[in-house]
Amino acid sequence: MPAKTGSAVKPRERLTRERVIDAALQIMDAEGVEAVTMRRVARDVGVEAMSLYNHVADKEDLLDGVCARVMADFRFPDEEGDWVATARHGAAEWRRVLKSHPNVLALFAERTKPMTDLDALMPMEFALRTIGRAGMTDREAVQVFNVMGGYIMGFVMMESGRMFGGGAMEKDAPSPDQITRVLAGGELPCVAAALPHLATCDPDEQFAFGLDLLLAGLQARYGLPVEAR
Repeated sequence: MPAKTGSAVKPRERLTRERVIDAALQIMDAEGVEAVTMRRVARDVGVEAMSLYNHVADKEDLLDGVCARVMADFRFPDEEGDWVATARHGAAEWRRVLKSHPNVLALFAERTKPMTDLDALMPMEFALRTIGRAGMTDREAVQVFNVMGGYIMGFVMMESGRMFGGGAMEKDAPSPDQITRVLAGGELPCVAAALPHLATCDPDEQFAFGLDLLLAGLQARYGLPVEAR
């Protein structure tokens, strides 16, 4: 009687820093930053927690890697032509990246030291270079960078938190009766007038509107030519 042939054993996937960071990012996307622990990441990649330390120094290094991984998803727009158009496309791309991983905003907000990963810093280099094309000084470029970045990150936080119209239709949103009772006294006439528009506010349109205001303000302040449309 021939001996039974044992089933082939699938070789274990090699553990790398990239694989560890990708696992942490997947956990963060699905469950939030708090769910990312060394033990949980180790379980998801199928190793003991101590094995992770061959690839990341500690949890802080792991989270730094997650930030860098997200930044590396930035797709650089064409820099030919009008700097305002380039800035507009770059802002839209940064919004796309953050919307893909909205929980990373908490990591960016809590950072106490600058990034040192070259790939992670390339979007910042692109942004400062684009702003610099408008003829601003280095200090002015930093100020504009901070304002634009704050707008984009704040906008993504709001739309991820469903402060715009999409949330009005969710099952955990206030019912029409609850809203009516709050407004029935007439003490909030501006809110009452705005409510129908808030419920139908399109995030893409709102983002473009806010970006237009910022760019028009920059053009007016620095005497820059208006973007050709």
